[in-house]
Amino acid sequence: MAARPPTEPAHDDHEPPARPRSRWPLAVLTLAGIALFAAFIALGTWQVQRRAWKLDLIARVEQRLHAAPVPLGSLGPWANITAARHEYQPVQVHGRLLTDKTLLVQAATELGAGFWVMTPLRLPDGAFVWINRGFVPASARQDWAAPRTPDTDATAVTGLLRMNEPGGGFLRRNDPQARRWHSRDVLAMSAAQGLAPAAPFFIDAGLPGQPAAPADGPRPGMTVVRFHNSHAVYALTWYGLALMVAGAAWIVARSGRRRGA
Repeated sequence: MAARPPTEPAHDDHEPPARPRSRWPLAVLTLAGIALFAAFIALGTWQVQRRAWKLDLIARVEQRLHAAPVPLGSLGPWANITAARHEYQPVQVHGRLLTDKTLLVQAATELGAGFWVMTPLRLPDGAFVWINRGFVPASARQDWAAPRTPDTDATAVTGLLRMNEPGGGFLRRNDPQARRWHSRDVLAMSAAQGLAPAAPFFIDAGLPGQPAAPADGPRPGMTVVRFHNSHAVYALTWYGLALMVAGAAWIVARSGRRRGA
């Protein structure tokens, strides 16, 4: 009996041949990972530098606060006065308070809600600088908002130089027409009262540690020196994200090696 030829395995004529896996997705993923890692490292390093700058600024302001007051004119041209170099500098200034142009600015303090009493001071050379004479409670608004006769006597003011606060408060814009002020925007206040030339800063009357004013007047010396300094948290966040990207890349690479084994 003749031997039967071996049968050949059946083939599926419709099955496509296997194609090599494309490397483009892996290349794109690798480039994206490198870009993210570099960006997160750069942002973290930037925050470290910002933290060093902020700590230096805080140290300089703390030293400045305890310095003796200097004449306002000794600081040079007003255009050269900056927050980094001059804010919270104790200064002295002489002039005449224009009490008839006083404006009230809403304030929230440790004493509760109320208003800053802002009065322009006319300097001997005819220029103006706004003086924050201090805090009054909300119950005293009508007394200080009422029209007043201008003072005729010259006065001396000692206080801390503060920079302009443009715009308004949180979700509330200043309304010069309605005389509603939510920030000490002295440039807008000067324009509203027709004062020119006017300083792009104001002076918080009083110095820390000085006796409080009489009970019937604005309370000066309530300047709060506060600097937002969360740069260390931001730096750790960015570095943490960079570490996560590196960890994800390691997991993907190890998974690829296992499949290739």
